[in-house]
Amino acid sequence: MAEKKKQKIYVFDTTLRDGAQSADISFSVRDKLRIVERFDDIGIDYIEVGFPASNPKDEELFSELKKRKYRNSKIVAFGRTKYKDTSAGNDANLRVLLDSGADTMCIFGKSSTLHVEKVLETTLENNLEMIFDSVQYLKANSPEVIYDAEHFFDGYKLDRDYAVKTLKAAEDAKADFIVLCDTNGGCLPGEILEILKDIVMQVDIPLGLHCHNDTGCAVANTVIAIEHFSQVNMVQGTINGYGERCGNADLCQIIPSLEIKLNRMCLPDGNLRHLTNLSRYISETANQVPFGAQPFVGKNAFAHKAGMHVHGVTKAPEAFEHIKPELVGNTREILVSELSGKKSIIVKAKEFGVDLEKDSDSVNRILNMVQNLEHKGYQFEAADGSFELIVKDVAGVKKKFFTLESFRVLNEKRTDAIMVSEATVKILVDDNRIIETAEGDGPVHALDSALRKALTNFYPDLEKIKLSDFKVRVLDEKQGTGAVVRVLIESTDGTRSWGTIGVSKNIIEASWQALEDSIVYGLMHLETA
Repeated sequence: MAEKKKQKIYVFDTTLRDGAQSADISFSVRDKLRIVERFDDIGIDYIEVGFPASNPKDEELFSELKKRKYRNSKIVAFGRTKYKDTSAGNDANLRVLLDSGADTMCIFGKSSTLHVEKVLETTLENNLEMIFDSVQYLKANSPEVIYDAEHFFDGYKLDRDYAVKTLKAAEDAKADFIVLCDTNGGCLPGEILEILKDIVMQVDIPLGLHCHNDTGCAVANTVIAIEHFSQVNMVQGTINGYGERCGNADLCQIIPSLEIKLNRMCLPDGNLRHLTNLSRYISETANQVPFGAQPFVGKNAFAHKAGMHVHGVTKAPEAFEHIKPELVGNTREILVSELSGKKSIIVKAKEFGVDLEKDSDSVNRILNMVQNLEHKGYQFEAADGSFELIVKDVAGVKKKFFTLESFRVLNEKRTDAIMVSEATVKILVDDNRIIETAEGDGPVHALDSALRKALTNFYPDLEKIKLSDFKVRVLDEKQGTGAVVRVLIESTDGTRSWGTIGVSKNIIEASWQALEDSIVYGLMHLETA
C-alpha cells in the first residue's frame, strides 16, 4: 500500500522584517544577507526581507539581493495597499515593490472597520477598492502576490460581514494567498477555530496564518489552524519568536510540531535536524541570549536534572522525552545539582571518559561535594567545566598544570580619569617559580593577563583559550557589600565551549576560582586533542 503523500505547508519567515521590529534587535545588511543564505540552505519557502522604500538599509539590501539567486527560497518584498487618494499605477509604494526585484510581493490591508475609519480615515468602500486595485496591479506585474489581512480576527469580531468582504476583494483580484493576521495577538485557539470554520466556506484560495504572541497562544493558534483546515497551508512567523511587543509565532516550535506531530512537510527531507543550529545562529546574529527553555531547540529542552528522571532516561529516553532530540539537531543533557542521584553522576562522568559504574565511594564523594557546594551557592548546570574537574580530581585523573602561591590586585584611579587594575600572580610550574604582573581594564582582566603571561612559555596552546562571557550574581542581597557572589565564566578554544564557576564573599576570589578552572579545563582538553 503506497504511503500517503504529506501535505506541503509553506513556511513564510518574517524574522528580517517583523522580527527586526523587536525592541532590542537590529540587523545590518551583511547580517541579513548571511541569514538569507542560512534560510535558503535549510529550505524556508518565503523570506520576507523588508520594505524596500522604508530606509536606506533595506534599499541597499534589495540592491544586493538582485545580484543573487537562491535554490530553495523566494525573496519577498513587503508593503501596504495603495494610498487612499491615489491610483494603483501611480502609487510610489507599489512601484517600489515591483522595482525591488523580489520574487514575491506581500502587501497588507485593513480588515477592521475600526482601522479603516479611525486609522486610515477613509470609507469602507474605498478600503475595499484599495485592496482590490493594489492586488490586481501587483498581480499584473509580478508572478506572485500574497495578501496579509491585517487585524483580521479583531475585525471579524467587530464586523464579520465587512471583514469577509475585504478577503473577497483580494480573492477577486487574484491574490495567490490570503493570510489571516492576529495582529494584536489577542485571540485564543477556540476563537481561531470558530472563525476559520466560517472563512473556509467563504474563500476558495489558499490561506495562511500570521499570529502575534500577546496571549502566549501564537504557536498554538497556528498549529491548530493547520491541523483542522487543509485550506490553510501557509504559516508565517519568525525564528525564536522575535517580534514587536511579545513577539511573533515561533517557527522553531511550529515547524517541528507540524512535521513530527502532524506529519506535514515544511522543510526538505532531512533538513529539520538543522533547526537547532539555525535557532542559535539567529540568536547570535541578533545579539540575543538564547532562551534555554525554548521548546525543541533550547539548551534545556532535553536536559534532565532530577535523579529519578536521569535514572529513567538512561533506560528508556522516550519515557521522559516527547521526541528524540536528534530530530531537531538538539542533544540530551544530564545536569548535576543537589537534586541529582548517583545515576546522574555516573552518566555524566561517562561523558568525561571516567567510568564510575563500580566505584561507589567516588560517586558518593562527588555527590556529597556537589550538594555541599550548591548549599554554599554553586550551580553546576552552567558550569560543566568545573564539574568535570571535580569528577576527574576525585577519580585521580586531573592533571595539575600549576599551583598558585599567591596573587595580588591593585586598582588605581589616575588623574586622567582612567581606572586601571594591576595584578601580580606567583605560581609554581613543576620546580619553576614564576612571578608576573599585568595591567587590565578591570581586576579580572588584569588577573587573566598576568596568569597567561606566567603560563604561556610552558603551555603555548593557552593562546587558543578565550573568555567569551563573564557573569556576576549577588546571592544574598540583604547582606549588602558583604554579600556572597557567584561568578560564571564562559570560555572557548574555538572548537568547544565550557563554563566554570566561583563563589565567595570576595568578588576577586570568586573570579579567580572560575578563571583558574577555565584555564585548567582548557589546557587539559587541548593537551588530549
